[in-house]
Amino acid sequence: MNEGAQRGFWRRLSGGLKRTAASISSAVADLVSKRKLDAAMVEELEELLIRADLGVATAARIAAAVADGRYDKAITPADVKAILSAEVEKVLGPVAVALALSTAKPFVMLVVGVNGSGKTTTIGKLSAKLAADHRRVMLVAGDTFRAAAIEQLAIWGERAGAAVMARGPGSDAASLVFDALVAARRDGIDVLIVDTAGRLQNKTALMGELEKIVRVIKKIDPAAPHAVLLVLDATVGQNALSQVEEFSKTAGVTGLIMTKLDGTARGGILVAIADRFALPIHFIGVGEGVDDLAPFVAHDFAAAIAGLET
Repeated sequence: MNEGAQRGFWRRLSGGLKRTAASISSAVADLVSKRKLDAAMVEELEELLIRADLGVATAARIAAAVADGRYDKAITPADVKAILSAEVEKVLGPVAVALALSTAKPFVMLVVGVNGSGKTTTIGKLSAKLAADHRRVMLVAGDTFRAAAIEQLAIWGERAGAAVMARGPGSDAASLVFDALVAARRDGIDVLIVDTAGRLQNKTALMGELEKIVRVIKKIDPAAPHAVLLVLDATVGQNALSQVEEFSKTAGVTGLIMTKLDGTARGGILVAIADRFALPIHFIGVGEGVDDLAPFVAHDFAAAIAGLET
């Protein structure tokens, strides 16, 4: 992403996280303007950060950092924002990891997540980025339960100039993935991206299907899938934690992508996820366009969530 595009994305990110930042900032301002810092204020600060979905451990660390050496002194909202940003960046820095493709050909990428998380759209954006980097991409419409997902993937494939392997709704997803991987190896495809179903109404069947897909991939290439990316919707808040846990158990998640950060006051959940699971965060999304999916930068996210300018 060039500098102009990066600044444009920063504006969308800070704008998108405005609701998250505003909910934290206004609560902090109300709290610290009342009195000098004391133990009760620190406890209240910790509680409001927990309510902002930052997670118990992170909230405790931020509150402790605010309290350090400041008891019985006046503290400004700007002071708290600066500490909040610095502490959040400490949590996010180690997990802000670019998605690296190995020399495997094809590099097999399994994309998982619940319906409505933005999974298929994210695959389309990823395929466009890879195609722009002169990679030969094949998309696999493994969400065979939703005709709309199959159609959507076909549209994205056409836009990105990527091959698409699909069958009719209700087809066996594992069989489709097996055939796609065979074809990708034969045709010299660089990256194979597999969409998957995300029905949580019947969790056992969904997770069983994912396990089956992973098994058939390994029959052809024991080292694959080389990346298992979980797409999370920021608007679901605390529910995202259980999604990470469930999909990690079943599919061996290797990295995260968080979408819809432009429509929520719950962007803090990414901090709680990072603190609890320490999984790499590769990309974040703040809109529907191809350029609205960008590599995750810890400093920018921490500043945006605290309502700071960069």
